[in-house]
Amino acid sequence: MTLLIIIIVLALIFDYINGFHDAANAIATIVATKVLTPFQAVVWAAFFNFLAYWVFGFGVADTVAKTAHTMDINLVVILAGVIAAICWNLLTWWLGIPSSSSHTLIGGFAGAAIAHAGFDVVSWYTPGKDGGMPSGVLIIIAFIVLAPLLGALVSYLISIWLLNSSRKDTIYPKIFTASLMIATIVFVYFMMQGYDEIKKPRFESHFWSIAFEPHNIKWLLVAFIILTISTFCLFFSRLTHSKAESWLKRMQLLSSASFSLGHGGNDSQKVMGIIAAAVAVYIHTSGDTHMDQWLDVVLPKDGVDGKMPGWIPLACYSAIAAGTLSGGWKIVKTMGSKITKVTSFEGVAAETAGALTLYFTEHLKIPVSTTHTITGSIIGVGLTKRVSAVRWGVTVSLVWAWILTIPVSAVLAAIVYYILSLFI
Repeated sequence: MTLLIIIIVLALIFDYINGFHDAANAIATIVATKVLTPFQAVVWAAFFNFLAYWVFGFGVADTVAKTAHTMDINLVVILAGVIAAICWNLLTWWLGIPSSSSHTLIGGFAGAAIAHAGFDVVSWYTPGKDGGMPSGVLIIIAFIVLAPLLGALVSYLISIWLLNSSRKDTIYPKIFTASLMIATIVFVYFMMQGYDEIKKPRFESHFWSIAFEPHNIKWLLVAFIILTISTFCLFFSRLTHSKAESWLKRMQLLSSASFSLGHGGNDSQKVMGIIAAAVAVYIHTSGDTHMDQWLDVVLPKDGVDGKMPGWIPLACYSAIAAGTLSGGWKIVKTMGSKITKVTSFEGVAAETAGALTLYFTEHLKIPVSTTHTITGSIIGVGLTKRVSAVRWGVTVSLVWAWILTIPVSAVLAAIVYYILSLFI
């Protein structure tokens, strides 16, 4: 039990480090454009990190918990993975490199598991059920490339949409915007879950249960984001430059809040998954099936939903919010100015694209890197000006850090595992 408690404490410490390591993801553009001061920005981001507790489910947590087969590992494996992840995160933070905390944790977990029981212990690829999205470490690795590409594509398209909406000599952008608003309303309507589809309604009232169901809140947020930008686009061409800039700065508050929600929901769940895996391993290795209520964790299996005591997500969201509140100014500088010059226009496009990408991948239960996603989004808006507007030398250095994160974390975790095995 002592080792399990140590793992839980270290996992929450990692979550805190993740917060200040990745604070730049949500606040870099809003600080660079001087919409908020650095202190105001971290308070704003931390608040929405924590608010994600009521918005997202546990899909990403389930995926992370199944990175390795819990029946074939022990607590030393998880301890080594968490220690390695903390070390790599602190090193990259010190060097000002916006590496992925998510891939650090998954690489550490997988590396220690391989050192313990070989490559077969890792869940490399699991086909999706009923034609759904497959899962496994290979899918996570694939999204090292796909997440920033998706972020770049979405931010590029949003930028082009905004640019064309500012033109005064054509009505076609307004027709497109109106059509998009209608399509968004119809799409979100069909994505919403009715009362009969909700497994555990939060309220007796049908209306409030539907309105506050995490799945529905997420899609309502998507609709709100798109409809807000669409409304601005309808009037963009009538605004003077100063008024347009003023409205774009206000919209940056919305876009950064949306991205902070996605950051909190995506990254906190990874630590929740590690804690859930640790409890499952403890139950298996100790034979203690009668856990105290505060550790009554059951991993989902064969279509049966798992369960998790409320303190785990609450602690994880609190830890990442506290970490974000601490800031990470070296990485803020890299994200806010070194990749490309960012204005309020670019900030809105990049953060909105990043938020939508995170909501989409969370819906698919894929743990992606918020760092990779927002970096790709910033590159996407830079490309709308010209290819040379992106400082590719900085970008290439970041890509190398992304590529190396999982293997370096895995090797480091394996070394830590072998050392710990001598004493535990």
